[in-house]
Amino acid sequence: MTVLLPLAACLRAQEGGFPDVAPQDGWDTLPPAKADARDWPGWRGPNLDNVAPAGQRPPSAWGAGSNILWQVRLPGRGHSSPCICGDRIYITSGDHAQGAVWLFCLERATGKTIWQAEVYKGPVAKMHADNSLASATPACDGARVFVPCQSDRAVGMTAVSLEGKVLWSKEAAPYTSIQGYSASPVFYKSAVIMPVEGGLGCRMVALHRATGEVVWRVPLRTVKESYATPLVARVAGRDQLLLIGGESTRGYDPANGALLWECEGPSTFCGATPVVGGDLVYATAGWPKRALLAIRADGQGDVTQSHVVWTGDAKAGYIPTPVLQGGLLYAVNDQGLMRCYEAADGRVLWEQDFKAPFYSSPVLAGGSLYVFDRKGKGYVLNAARTAGPVITNGLPSGVFATPVILENRIYLRTLGDFYCIGEWDAGSGQNGRTR
Repeated sequence: MTVLLPLAACLRAQEGGFPDVAPQDGWDTLPPAKADARDWPGWRGPNLDNVAPAGQRPPSAWGAGSNILWQVRLPGRGHSSPCICGDRIYITSGDHAQGAVWLFCLERATGKTIWQAEVYKGPVAKMHADNSLASATPACDGARVFVPCQSDRAVGMTAVSLEGKVLWSKEAAPYTSIQGYSASPVFYKSAVIMPVEGGLGCRMVALHRATGEVVWRVPLRTVKESYATPLVARVAGRDQLLLIGGESTRGYDPANGALLWECEGPSTFCGATPVVGGDLVYATAGWPKRALLAIRADGQGDVTQSHVVWTGDAKAGYIPTPVLQGGLLYAVNDQGLMRCYEAADGRVLWEQDFKAPFYSSPVLAGGSLYVFDRKGKGYVLNAARTAGPVITNGLPSGVFATPVILENRIYLRTLGDFYCIGEWDAGSGQNGRTR
């Protein structure tokens, strides 16, 4: 099968290594990636906002033996969220000792494994103990599933058919990092796009979804490294590829990778995805300082002094991405402080301190916020301008991954099992099914 080659082999085979590439006329040859209302095709869902489709009523209470429709134990380790299309779930896992990354296809109704594909086998790099070889969430365009992989000296992308066949595998850019790669792929027209900000240079790369050929590859501002997933959105009257990159937040033209605008901050190292509301982009980070910025996305060039609408304080989050709805921005930081902001001006309307560490991002469904801490507790809160009661639930293992909420079910990956949480019908006999 096709696997990613080590960087050294790629450099021997290709003169010049990873050159800049400008897009050629006619590169957009595929229909756009579209998701059914029942699907969650990649990171942050069908609308890229972590808001579940309307009408969802997932359970507010669960635990061992209660509202667990099924649970499965996957081999290896991973922090990716599930990608759900049709009656199938796609989720990744990796094993550092084996130097392997796998994509699993599960039956949505039962969690049963349909197939398992090896998408990488080879040398792997050291990374932060809390990271994994499978931290990036896969993305499905309806015909293929895309999985980023990090080798010991490069980052690449593998495309897998819905039947589990590796279609192509492409090294995108050289890469080393202290923490390890974690950015999930995003789509624009016929391209799948990935940012690469690490110790061997910074680039943005767009690959053709059908062939893996480089559509465009552009250098980015040189930073130490950063880990965030970008967002493709129509904002301020134009298509933009938004990234909370190292040292600055930026808007690019997704057709060619050209920089549109750049704003210093929120911090040096960033891990969250931008959030869009109206013409504003919300950016949270990071390390060593923490801040939350609201930036007008209609600028050109350096907009640091002209387009920052408001700035939050040092209680902003680093890893978790906020969620926005109805003019309210909900954000939890890594130490467990959850806040509701007035999105227009940054006023803090309420806050709830869970006093627990977080990596997972909040999801909004049925008028409620669902958030999970690193110890395994899950919290349900009202999504409203005023604070309400908090419902607390527990599972045996901690949660690093962000859940998916679809058709009244919560698909939750923990450090132990992968769960499907839903209201249990006593007549169905379906509760606590383990595989």
